Amino acid sequence: MPKEIFDEKQFIELSERAIHCRVKRLKDVVKLKLRTKKTLYTYKVDPPTAERLLSNLNCDIIEL
Repeated sequence: MPKEIFDEKQFIELSERAIHCRVKRLKDVVKLKLRTKKTLYTYKVDPPTAERLLSNLNCDIIEL
């Protein structure tokens, strides 16, 4: 079962141990999904914030 994250700082910390990050771009929201060994974490943000976050992530980024 996926877990939704609401804190940007927590999302960045989780990205350090994530296998990859998937990016799904919708009209007004970007869904970022972090896959770890056991859990899938999701985080919904606006497009400008998503671009800033993606530049700070340490895991592989997969565009959907």
